[in-house]
Amino acid sequence: MPFRFFGQPKLLTLVAVFFLAPLLHAQEKPYFVTYSADLEEPGNLEIAFNGLAAAPKGSNAFSNHTLELEYGATAWWTAEFYAQAQSTANDSTVFTGFRIENRFRPLPREYWVTPAIYIEYEQVSDADKSILEVTGNDGIDKFRDTNAESRKSIAHTLEGKLLLSSNLRGWNISENFIAEKNMNNNPWEFGYAVAASRPLALAGGVTRCIFCRQNFALGAEIYGGLGTRYAFGFRDTSHYAGPTVNFRIPSGPTVSFSPQFGLSDNSVGTLWRFEVAYEVQQLRDLFHANLTHTKEVR
Repeated sequence: MPFRFFGQPKLLTLVAVFFLAPLLHAQEKPYFVTYSADLEEPGNLEIAFNGLAAAPKGSNAFSNHTLELEYGATAWWTAEFYAQAQSTANDSTVFTGFRIENRFRPLPREYWVTPAIYIEYEQVSDADKSILEVTGNDGIDKFRDTNAESRKSIAHTLEGKLLLSSNLRGWNISENFIAEKNMNNNPWEFGYAVAASRPLALAGGVTRCIFCRQNFALGAEIYGGLGTRYAFGFRDTSHYAGPTVNFRIPSGPTVSFSPQFGLSDNSVGTLWRFEVAYEVQQLRDLFHANLTHTKEVR
């Protein structure tokens, strides 16, 4: 199947959204696939539920559910655990696997372009429909198998990403290059993700409020596959783009949402993404305080 974008007006709209969104700096970037070089604050634990819903052409509609636990181990290292499941209409609900992720900042301060390194091990079945990244020739065909068939095949995969991030006048631009290796003797697969975002206001007002502009961030991202080491490029690959928004509730969770649109014949038409994330401040200090109190009582 040759690579072909949808109609030109729709493509131009998506391109405009992508490049104009930054002109519209929250700590939590409104990205679903792209990573910035930001790490979790040391000692903090972020708990997030990430959801995705879609209705691929010629396949049953589905929803994917991902639980994320992200912990700031040090100032230069963030660790994360994912557990995933999905529900397919007229089929079933299945657990699809888990991922263990580590992100590292090799340099001690911010630069014009700040790099970070991402390393992940994943054990997921072919029933996985999270689309947390797109690599190789992943496309719409993978959503057409039944859960009973696809869950039998389990992949053990190592994935690496080079994360690049720039901050300028309150807005962030991030680029990811992805290399993935299925340890079942499959070739290396490649992908990319690019995003940009900016909060609606850079500074808070003098009064406390919930729906203040500084609590909202807008952006856009685009991502897709780049084939394999034997067939690198856009042929038979899938690509998605769309606007993103998040709302940081003061002393509460951050809620994010994004409609994302397939840009090639090999893509799902529309993905509906949402996330609810809550950050537990200084979790290790809580444990330390409880341990100290217990010793004092004894």
